[in-house]
Amino acid sequence: MRIAFLGLGIMGRPMASNLVKAGHEVTVWNRTAGKEVEGARVATSPAEAARGAEVVWMAVSDTKAVETVLFGAQGVQESLTAGMTIVDSSTISPSATRKFADRLRGRGVQYVDAPMTGSKVAAENGTLIFIVGGDEAAVEGLKPLFAAVGKQFFRMGETGKGQAAKLAMNLQIALIYEGFAEALTLATKLGVDAATLLPVIQASMVRSGVVDYKAPFVMKRDFSPNFPLRLMHKDIRLTLEAAKEVRVKLPALETVEEIYEMATEDGHQDLDYAATIALLEKWAGVEVKGASA
Repeated sequence: MRIAFLGLGIMGRPMASNLVKAGHEVTVWNRTAGKEVEGARVATSPAEAARGAEVVWMAVSDTKAVETVLFGAQGVQESLTAGMTIVDSSTISPSATRKFADRLRGRGVQYVDAPMTGSKVAAENGTLIFIVGGDEAAVEGLKPLFAAVGKQFFRMGETGKGQAAKLAMNLQIALIYEGFAEALTLATKLGVDAATLLPVIQASMVRSGVVDYKAPFVMKRDFSPNFPLRLMHKDIRLTLEAAKEVRVKLPALETVEEIYEMATEDGHQDLDYAATIALLEKWAGVEVKGASA
């Protein structure tokens, strides 16, 4: 397929690369110049990248960025053709997603929201999981592309429901990791070595994929960004906004959002979201250490 891939960040760049490796004709664009993907053509604007494309795939930072890429100056809208499919793998507002889809539907363009779950490593290895909303036939037509960049996709329903489900997933991730970080901090303050506690956690019913993935990084004090804190903070705010729209109260997430706000004020925004533990350690006057520390 002829694909325009817009956004070459931590996740987007390896996704575009895997599409090239799968034999697709890929044109890439990134807001900041200088990023390239081997085997892909580089465009100077979203409109140029989308010209002649069958699929336009976006992986950008937030709702405003998606709107600008689609409808701003030299945006995708300048190159729309009937029959084109737009796929958005950014994590953005479900209600905004539905509005974007409505604006494009009159031009004969399908809009599929396909946020993903998985790490930078999963993006590189082509093992992402996509949470998809959109017309069933349009989603079916994207199967070969999802197979090139991921290991599974789940259609949640019509457009917007992929984003809604992704927010529900990230809500759980944020709360699970916060519980893990608080448990390690408390245990350390009470004199229990974190490296001794970890096998108990992993042998018990509180074990989770979040803990399995994040624990080694915490033990090594490695907070290099697999998923930057600033992006998880953005997703938490999106989740709270979506909950407010439908009059759902999320008291635990409201508290965690305050943690992210303070972690940002402490300068951790560009580290992995696992770095929120540093704020808890600061308050407790301890440092969680691995077995080698």
